[in-house]
Formats: sequence, structure tokens, C-alpha cells
Amino acid sequence: MAVLDQLSREFLGVAEAAAIACARTMGQGDRRDSDRVAVEAMRKSMDALPMRGTVVIGEGERDEAPMLYIGEPVGRGGADDVEVDIAVDPLEGTNLCATGAPNAIAVLAASNKGGLLHAPDCYMEKIIVGPSAKGRVHLDASPKENLEAIAKSLGRKVKDLVIIVLDRPRHEKLIEDIRTAGARIKLIGDGDLSAGISAAVRRTNVHAVMGIGGAPEGVLAAAALRCLNGHMQGRLVPARDDQDEERFRKMGITDLKRIYTERDLAPGPDLLFAATGVTDGFLTGVRFFGHGCRTYSLIMHSTENRIRFVDTVHLDGDSSAVVEF
Repeated sequence: MAVLDQLSREFLGVAEAAAIACARTMGQGDRRDSDRVAVEAMRKSMDALPMRGTVVIGEGERDEAPMLYIGEPVGRGGADDVEVDIAVDPLEGTNLCATGAPNAIAVLAASNKGGLLHAPDCYMEKIIVGPSAKGRVHLDASPKENLEAIAKSLGRKVKDLVIIVLDRPRHEKLIEDIRTAGARIKLIGDGDLSAGISAAVRRTNVHAVMGIGGAPEGVLAAAALRCLNGHMQGRLVPARDDQDEERFRKMGITDLKRIYTERDLAPGPDLLFAATGVTDGFLTGVRFFGHGCRTYSLIMHSTENRIRFVDTVHLDGDSSAVVEF
């Protein structure tokens, strides 16, 4: 049994705890509070685990985030505990949770030491596709060329494709090019991580994700794609040239033009990915009832070649609790 598989149940519990905490704030309009309670719940749960963990993808660098910062140690830290690198997004889609919109999720990925890229909190240019288009797309190709390659790999026409793009001013030209090529577009406000997972799975009616999103989400997506045999290419995009380049160098990143694949971003031989739905969407959101709640999660493990969908009822311990299914 792979080392991380022994912790899979515990990591699932971490994602569930974060999802339950922030789901209580759904629709309250305070994205910062939603993120805060998710971070606090995830950190508390992780610190109880028998591991020597290091956050390599988190809420920011040490001086910019009070909790779950890049480089923060987590876990019980016992001498005999396994060393683990962890990427976290306690609430992917803070705006989605705050407004009650679909596809907010609580996410984490874990790997053996050195198995996840230490990526700074910056932007990343990305293209994400399913297994059939692996090796057929390129980040420097035109949208038209990539769409034709994706369509050919699926035995479809370009007009049959659905491409997800974040609805941002920076994507105006990309959107125009996709439309000119003839593909359909699904514009989303937030949540390109769950979109990337959808692109790697058949029958979701999502065939690719294109555009610029967050680099931390790119590493998390790469871990998921390693489990799903999907493919992505990404390139870091500095927001502030001089300042960001200095941050990159401190993390060992010197080639800013490098194109990373999912195996570069998540190279570990042993990868685990867990996500729990907060609001309905890719995963069903948290359901509360009188004596507890119900969560819906996804947990994947690259080494064990297992993908599990987990439906869990959490009771509050009241002896008069009535279970609802």
C-alpha cells in the first residue's frame, strides 16, 4: 500500500471539514469570511494528522497570509510521521460561496516530498484537455489550431466543442478567436479548477479550458489530471515583473518562459487529490439537516488507480438524532 493511501481517509476528512465550515456562510455576501472559516477548519484538521506536512501551495507567502501560507508546517510532526508536501485551496470559488453560485469546492492535493511544484501565488496561462487530446495541443499554438486538434482527437467538429474560459477582460481576444473558430464557450466567473477536472472527464460536455487563471489552481489541477490521465500545459505569468521575478527566483524558478505539463507541476510518483462540494455543481454541495449534514466528495489516488465518489452523513452526536438520506 502506498504511503498516502494510508492517509486518504484523513485527507478526505480535511476537505469535508473545510467545506462544512464555509457552507454555513453560503449566500451571506462576505467572501473574506467564507475563506477565513474554510482556512481555519482545514488547518485545524490537518494539524491533527500523523504527518510532517509542508504547505507548498497555499494562501500566499509567509508575510502575506496569516494561515496556510507557503512553507507552513502542518500535521502532528512526530519523528516517525511521513513527510508530505501539500497544496490547498480551502475554498476554491470564494465569490461563488458568498453569492450561492455553483461549483464552490474545498480542495487539497498531497504528494511525497518534492512531488508538487512550489509555485508562487501568481497567474498562469493554461490549456487543459482530456486524455484523447494529450500531445496534440500546445500553449503557443493558436486557439484555432488547438480547437481543430481537440475536435480531431474526439472525432468531432469544432462547432461541437464547449470551451470554458474565465470571464475576464484579459480574455477578450481569446474569446473572439474561439468564437471565430466556431466552438462554443461557457464563460465562468470563478472556479477554473473544477472546470479543469470536468475537461478531463467524458460526458461533462466540457472539452477544454483555456486562458489565464491562478498558478496555485494550476498545480492542484495538475495533481487531479495525473489521476485522470488528462493533460495540461501552463506558463507562469508575472503580474509585477521585477517583484514577481524575485519571488520566483527564491522558489527556484528561473525560466519564466518555460511551459509546464501536468507531470512538471505534479511530478510526484504518489499523488492524492481530495475535493468536497460546498455549493451545487461539479460536486453536490453540503446539505444541512436538524442533526447534522451530508457531504459529497471526490478522492483520487494516482498510485492506487482509484477514483472514489464519497457520500457522507455527519451526525452531531445528539442521541435523538434522526438520519436523513
